[in-house]
This record gives sequence, C-alpha cells and structure tokens, in this order.
Amino acid sequence: MIFITPVVTVDGPSGSGKGTLSKALAAELQWNFLDSGAIYRTLALITIRHQVDITVNNEARIASLAAYLNVHFKNEQGKFSILLEGKKIDKIIYNEAVGNIASKIAVFPRVRKALLQYQKKFRIIPGLIADGRDMGTIVFPDASLKIFLDASLEDRAKRRTQQLQKKGFNVNFNDVLFEIEKRDYRDSKRTIAPLIPAVDAVVLDSTNLTIDEVTKKALEYISQALDLYDEK
Repeated sequence: MIFITPVVTVDGPSGSGKGTLSKALAAELQWNFLDSGAIYRTLALITIRHQVDITVNNEARIASLAAYLNVHFKNEQGKFSILLEGKKIDKIIYNEAVGNIASKIAVFPRVRKALLQYQKKFRIIPGLIADGRDMGTIVFPDASLKIFLDASLEDRAKRRTQQLQKKGFNVNFNDVLFEIEKRDYRDSKRTIAPLIPAVDAVVLDSTNLTIDEVTKKALEYISQALDLYDEK
C-alpha cells in the first residue's frame, strides 16, 4: 500500500484568520507548514530588491526570480518564522506595499507556474498544513481535507489592522478595509486560480469566533477526514 502524505488546505480571503488557524493546526499536529501567501510576498520582496517594474512585459523576468527562492518556515515552540536564505523576513514582507505587489504578480500565469512546483515540495511526512488562496483548488487538489475560512469584511479588516499594529506598522482601520476590499475583488475576479472555495471544501465562517473555537472546529473536521482517508 502506497502512503500518500496527508495535506489539509486552509484557503480564504485576507484577514479571515487562515494564517493563525494554519499555524495552530501545524503546531498541534506537529506537521509541516506552508504559507503560500508568504511565498508570493517573498517573491514580491525579491522583485523590489531587483528593482523590477510590475508590468506584464516583465512577467518572464519576475517568474525567473523564483529561482532565488529558498524559503523555510521555522517552528519554534509553536511560533513560526519565515526565513529567506536563513534570514528572518517576517516583518519585511508583512506590510501593505509588499502585499499589494504580491497580489499583482499572482495574476501572471508564468509566475504561478514557477511557484506551483515549488510549493508542492513542502508536502513531506508526517503531513502538511497549507495556507493560501488556491491550495485546495490548484496546488493540492487531492488534499485529505479542504477548509475555506471566511469572515465578514469588517471583521477581517479589524483583525488585519490589529495584526499589523502588533507588528509595529502604522495603519488605520479604514485604509486596511479599503485595501482588503480591493484585494478581494482582484483575487476573486482573476481568470487564473481565482479565490473561490473548492467544490469539496468545508466552509468555516470565523466571524465572531475566537481562534480557539475555530481551531477546535477545524481539528474535528481533520479527525473525521483522516479517518475517512485511512479507510480508502
């Protein structure tokens, strides 16, 4: 019998809490962790460092920069850090400027193709929690469980504002709300890998729920899905 490394995907829009949930699940299960948004943000950071204009004419060049990616997610007692070539880049990539560039380059087919195989390499034993926007639809369509985490726009903007402020960024609610609304539209309307739930995804609304409550529900789904998965 061939063992297939289990994957649980957690997709959803910005501010839904999918990153916090995914890290909590990876820590609880002691599985590997993939933050696909961080992968795109890291590539965005590299384009900034190489002074590449984000235009369709530079699509091939931006895709070629994926060769510079050497990203790792380090688990330190349940807290995950993002390392590029061994150096922490958490604070650098989690600002709105890098996020907006990441969202723009994500519409380029060559960029998505270049990063697709790179992300698949994170699927190693004992299992993987994959956080993103197209993890269940494109990257890991055979995932053991697909969760689509959602929340109201206002709730997501509030969470994102608090998250950025805790990281030391000077942001306000209205600006964050506006940027999230724009990003939602751009991500859901793009022709390649739009932000939509997989047809077999479990939709979990985190509005007015604590992270502990969301994590508990997700772990229940995982327990059920892995039992079914083992029986096949």
